[in-house]
Amino acid sequence: MTKMILASSNPHKLREFREILEPLGCEVISQHDAGIDADPEETGTTFAENSAIKARAIYNIAKCAVIADDSGLEVDALGGEPGVYSARYGGTRDDIAHNDLVISKLAGVPDEKRTARFVCVITYIDENGAQSQFVGKFEGRIGYEMRGEHGFGYDPIFMVGDISSAEMTPEQKNAVSHRGKALRAFAEFLSSEKK
Repeated sequence: MTKMILASSNPHKLREFREILEPLGCEVISQHDAGIDADPEETGTTFAENSAIKARAIYNIAKCAVIADDSGLEVDALGGEPGVYSARYGGTRDDIAHNDLVISKLAGVPDEKRTARFVCVITYIDENGAQSQFVGKFEGRIGYEMRGEHGFGYDPIFMVGDISSAEMTPEQKNAVSHRGKALRAFAEFLSSEKK
């Protein structure tokens, strides 16, 4: 059983990481459960940089295998916003305010120009300090209102076909989501390492 610390205490992320990695023989624990109280400043300008900052900060404390991710929403009509500022868009950490802001900024923008994607970059640092990164993208468009009870963040306004990401079941979302894709790429890497 490979044990690794997730550089997050977000229960939604922890659940998603465990669902994909535990069947591969990985025990994933949150940094809180590992007794680490660290909140490194995300000073990077890309998801890859911020993901690495988080992973390296926890690795430097724990000196064991660490996994971290940085993810967010890129809206084409907004020049890639909110991007790396997804969690604090508009100067707040409130999901409803974030969704309202994106919808209001896209007022009058037609369907075909409302394209967007979620991007996730996972950084893995093994017990020896070697770093690897894995990327996943989830394409869709921005809706006109919040819909659905599942998910978090921008899921209620992120449309995939006729449903929002927040209307998908966890299983449906894991099969196509940015984090699911990045995690599966990481899982393939782990499997090949064990051979």
